[in-house]
Amino acid sequence: MVAVLKHELSLYYHSLTGYVFGAFLLAFTGIGALIYNINASVANFEYVLSFIQIVFIIIVPILTMRIIADEKKQKTDQLLYSLPISTTEIVAGKFMALLVVFVVPMIFICAYPLIFSMYGEVYLPTSYGTIFAFIFLGLALISIGMFISSLTESQGMAAGICVVVMLFNYYCTTLADAVSSSAVGSVITIVVIMIILGLIIRYMTKSDVMGYGFSFITCLVAIILFFAKPELLEDLLPKVMNQISLFERFTMFYNGVFDLTAIVYYISIIAFFLFLCVQSLEKRRYNG
Repeated sequence: MVAVLKHELSLYYHSLTGYVFGAFLLAFTGIGALIYNINASVANFEYVLSFIQIVFIIIVPILTMRIIADEKKQKTDQLLYSLPISTTEIVAGKFMALLVVFVVPMIFICAYPLIFSMYGEVYLPTSYGTIFAFIFLGLALISIGMFISSLTESQGMAAGICVVVMLFNYYCTTLADAVSSSAVGSVITIVVIMIILGLIIRYMTKSDVMGYGFSFITCLVAIILFFAKPELLEDLLPKVMNQISLFERFTMFYNGVFDLTAIVYYISIIAFFLFLCVQSLEKRRYNG
């Protein structure tokens, strides 16, 4: 794992990717601090983080698009498989490299509340609690980007899909107000989502039984539930969309509430998508 970590860090910092990422994040933070803390004379640094969270939609796809997709395109992933380490260690090493690239500029950002506290009253616990949550939000999004990168050999496609996923997650709560809250609308959406998930499982496992079987069973359960207890499906879709939004859970922090359940949710997302990433690499490792 350490060898993979060092290799990935050398790639990021021997090219411009790591520096551009850090500069981009610090530039947006500086703009946010200028708007809120300096021009508006607001002492709450957490408002700056709420302003710059949208930057993840751009920087996460750029940061993660090559992490696995380029390895697959260049066939260098076969060299990784020849190392005396497991697929889990390979994924962990790559994720740790992305963690370092992300955390380095965050260390500089941690100095902002201290600097502002020299010129006014800044409630540091809220500021640093929000920074802590911001880091976990970024890592959760990075894990999703890694998984998307593991599904294709094209960096452009990985970045494009990642942008779409990030945009959907960012505007999830807004879309929740527009989607149908009726039982019919919920069951139709569930069926469509389950079919898509079944196709993804079919692609990852190369098993018709696993993929199509998953879609058939879950769709059948949704249809039975629709006819048996349709009231359970009412308002289900908007509620689910509000719950799955990573950005929506972050609002609690910059509103002054340290939400431990949100941190647990971020950690669960990280573990889940890294697990999927391992399974994606395992499929390629043994199926070629």
